[in-house]
Amino acid sequence: MGIAMTTLQIEQLNANIGAIIHDIDLSQLHADSLTQIQQALLDYQVIFFRGQQLSAIAQAELARAFGSLHIHPIFPTVADVPEIIVLDSWQQDLRDNELWHTDVTFSQRPPLGCVLQAIKIPEHGGDTLWSSATAAFAALDQDLQQKLRGLTATHDIRKSFPLERFAQNEVEREKLVQTFKRNPPVHHPVVRSHPVTGEEILFISEGFTTQIDGLDPAESDELLTFLFAHSTAPRFHIRWQWHNGDVAIWDNRCTQHKALFDYGDAHRIMHRATINGDIPYYEIAS
Repeated sequence: MGIAMTTLQIEQLNANIGAIIHDIDLSQLHADSLTQIQQALLDYQVIFFRGQQLSAIAQAELARAFGSLHIHPIFPTVADVPEIIVLDSWQQDLRDNELWHTDVTFSQRPPLGCVLQAIKIPEHGGDTLWSSATAAFAALDQDLQQKLRGLTATHDIRKSFPLERFAQNEVEREKLVQTFKRNPPVHHPVVRSHPVTGEEILFISEGFTTQIDGLDPAESDELLTFLFAHSTAPRFHIRWQWHNGDVAIWDNRCTQHKALFDYGDAHRIMHRATINGDIPYYEIAS
């Protein structure tokens, strides 16, 4: 006789985004549970798991269930596990994370998603917010939606990784300059299609988007200022209060996020695996 499939306990957190999956050990996943987790990510855009305490190797293996993994050009990594970047508030300037952004959109192929684990959380502060870019687009008036379809925007790594903050000496400066050369500005659709669900996504963020191509600079700045504020309005986002060992998985194609830097000198360490994605495109829905 076959083994009955276990239905995951999923608690939706917000009408637009977010769910907790309860009573599961991510280090010992069965195929049916993984399939349900993959579907939950499509349904809720960011999903959370309490109290996991995954090793770096186990975290990387979990992320590989969604695709091949990205190696970040700037952030340090776990020793012997280069797919896991380390975000350590005592070792790095993490203020750039307190800015709404979609990860690595300065790349031709921005990530599909990320698996983030809380290693050390301050007693107070350090929450992360995620916003739904599909809900944000759907809430725009139809005339603006139509104007944005077919436009592209420039995304530039230098907007969130300026030399004056990330190059404290000549060696670091040269390394960052070379990183800039390997990652020149790229152009992505302002409205992209989700490659699985087909949903329309408002694909801009304050972290990396510098201009809307083809518009007068003043018009571009005005429109981006509006879209940055609109896309991260409270009705589209959720706030997560971390505990040590928590894991979040988010769909980077249709979300933005922001990590609050409100904990002063307290120590905060996060480990992140980043899943390679596709080239953003826009396809008119049939």
